[in-house]
Amino acid sequence: MKKAILIFLLAACQLSAFAQRAALGKLSPWVRSIVAEQRLSASVQKSNGKSLAKNKVVANSISPSPMLTAFVRAEGNVDSLFSANGCQQLLSCGDIYIVAMPISNIAALSQNSQVSRIESQRGTHALMDISGAYLGATKAYQGLSLPQAYTGMGVMVGVMDIGFDLTHPNFYDRSATNYRIRSFWDQLSADTINSAHYVGQSYHGKEALLRYAHSRDGLDQTHGTHTLGSLAGSGFDSPYRGIAYESDICIVANATVDDVAFIDTADYYKFTYATDALGFKYIFDTADSLGMPCVVSFSEGAPQDFRGDDQLYFAMLDSLTGPGHILVSSAGNNGLIPSYIHKPLGDESRGSFVWTSADRASLTINSLGASALRTVFYHDTDVNDTIIIKTSEVLAAEDSMLIDSTIIAGQKLHLAISAYDNCYDASRQVYDVQFLSLGRLDALGKMSVEIIGKNADAELYCDGGYLVANDLNPALQDAECTHNINSPSAAPSVICVGANSYRQNFENYLGDLRTYDMGTNGQRGEYSSVGPTFDGRIKPDVMAPGTNVISSYSSYYLEKHPQASDILSDVAHFDFQGRTYAWNANSGTSMASPIAAGVIALWLQACPTLTPHDVMHIISHTSRRVDPTLSYPNNLYGYGEINAYAGLLYILGIDGVTGISHSTPHDVAISPLSGGRLKLAFASQPSQSLTATVYSLSGNIIDSQSFMPTADSHVLQLPASASGIVVVQISGENQYQGSQLIRISK
Repeated sequence: MKKAILIFLLAACQLSAFAQRAALGKLSPWVRSIVAEQRLSASVQKSNGKSLAKNKVVANSISPSPMLTAFVRAEGNVDSLFSANGCQQLLSCGDIYIVAMPISNIAALSQNSQVSRIESQRGTHALMDISGAYLGATKAYQGLSLPQAYTGMGVMVGVMDIGFDLTHPNFYDRSATNYRIRSFWDQLSADTINSAHYVGQSYHGKEALLRYAHSRDGLDQTHGTHTLGSLAGSGFDSPYRGIAYESDICIVANATVDDVAFIDTADYYKFTYATDALGFKYIFDTADSLGMPCVVSFSEGAPQDFRGDDQLYFAMLDSLTGPGHILVSSAGNNGLIPSYIHKPLGDESRGSFVWTSADRASLTINSLGASALRTVFYHDTDVNDTIIIKTSEVLAAEDSMLIDSTIIAGQKLHLAISAYDNCYDASRQVYDVQFLSLGRLDALGKMSVEIIGKNADAELYCDGGYLVANDLNPALQDAECTHNINSPSAAPSVICVGANSYRQNFENYLGDLRTYDMGTNGQRGEYSSVGPTFDGRIKPDVMAPGTNVISSYSSYYLEKHPQASDILSDVAHFDFQGRTYAWNANSGTSMASPIAAGVIALWLQACPTLTPHDVMHIISHTSRRVDPTLSYPNNLYGYGEINAYAGLLYILGIDGVTGISHSTPHDVAISPLSGGRLKLAFASQPSQSLTATVYSLSGNIIDSQSFMPTADSHVLQLPASASGIVVVQISGENQYQGSQLIRISK
């Protein structure tokens, strides 16, 4: 623990010493910390033969320098620039490059006048389920009726995630005959001989994929098996079919903080945001090679920041997306966590208590005008310890960094506060504050924090600990559960998806009834992250079902972890080709993102050239506004719940045709039969006559028949002029009323 504190303080103090060695202003903070850590460790190693680097990755005269995957913004002849600095160019989009660079050469590269920025950030984390109880149902997704004429055929869907079971029958067609995964890049694969990739290996075709069987982390992770199933699973012999169930599939297994055990320490810095961007490019390139439009779902994320760690990342995503290239990402599961405080101009103070079980707490203050942070440690006695840090003192310190320590409850508390310009608004200053103790921070007493100063408009973000209320000072209850959208969902070109709820409880494979109630009828799941973004834009963009979603689970994970707690949320186990597989219920925005991506795949089938702007236009015009008391868009629901059917009608230009409903019927299933016939299957026999009107996609009436069903099903014979895709409108009793897109079978 003392060693960790020494790193924490020395790495901060050494930054000014390195200013002559690297153009620090060009480096994003994480890259800057890598440079500082490596040089600090090398200095300590030189003096006493020991390394203090947190990740123990140190360049020396024997081993080559570790490689960092980073974004670089540069102009001119970059080939010679990168070559001279031992860099490998992996991707270019305009003046932004993804580069593998030796850490030992970062300083030299940054000093070159052609380079204006070097940016990287450690990878994301999978947005795992946020509960231990789930609900099963007879349909895959309640509240989301799917148009039968559009199934994702001819569209490539992609998922980048962790924990894939490539053998799951959900990734065949419904009959388990045709295998639908076309290509797979496992960035963690140790099989790198003759690999075409900077990291890992790619696999193509049914034989190679089934032989590989699972991603390298697939024995211990299963997140990707679930999210891919929600997006594109056939359902096999179950009701748990994905949205785009006839689409083609391309997947990437990336590296997250959950996968550290699979990464050699020498390769630690290879897996970053930039490597994720390469994964997105791989999926889009695969789709392009097959002449297909593509939508990618990403159910991972990391917190936003004011430092600019993801500015080039966002710019790269802008370049990768466009006509027929759509990227969808989950908002995050932080909606129940109070982590934000706003102190308006004119108010003296706003605050909260902070709780953490760790040895540290991290705060960020975004301030317009001079303010101060007042921290109080409450003890059992009437004497409390108070620390006041003025922002003016931080700005006056060398390199705008203040390092200090004090004694609280007989223990040393270390403080580090650094100031920098807000990357989104240069008129505001940002202060990163870290508290670090030798043991648990809460052993020093109950801790409160307040932003003070009438002349400042200031925000406080807590990203290491929780903001809570405490009766020791009831006035400090200003924390909100907002401003917690993850990156890259915060990017302008990414469709950000929040989660809403339909299911409340379920019976698992053991027969136990389990409940996780986050609402019904499309109510927002309280866990779903809330906007706005750090630069003030409304997010999420749209909602999709994310609570108690049932999808595929890895047979390899089940085999290795049969007693894991999440196995209790399996709703069924079944055998296929000698292995035991599972259907599992799970909750989170991780589940919502692939469902929204599946809907967009249906839209791409109808219009392959849709851009992210087009998709947002459709979403804004057709989404279901779940809470009518709110104005839309808003930072809870975005534009509302994505509506697959209304979106298709809008794309096809028939949403304005009088007589066609914008929703599908609830109590009747319409399916095509051979010979130009339609079968109408009713939940119960109607008591009144109904009318079926068939429209062409031009909005013209092809046929209209009134009938009185004599059973719970009825067959209609359509005229020969009814062919291709038509709209069938059912009118009559309310529960049967609605329209459906149908592809007529001759």
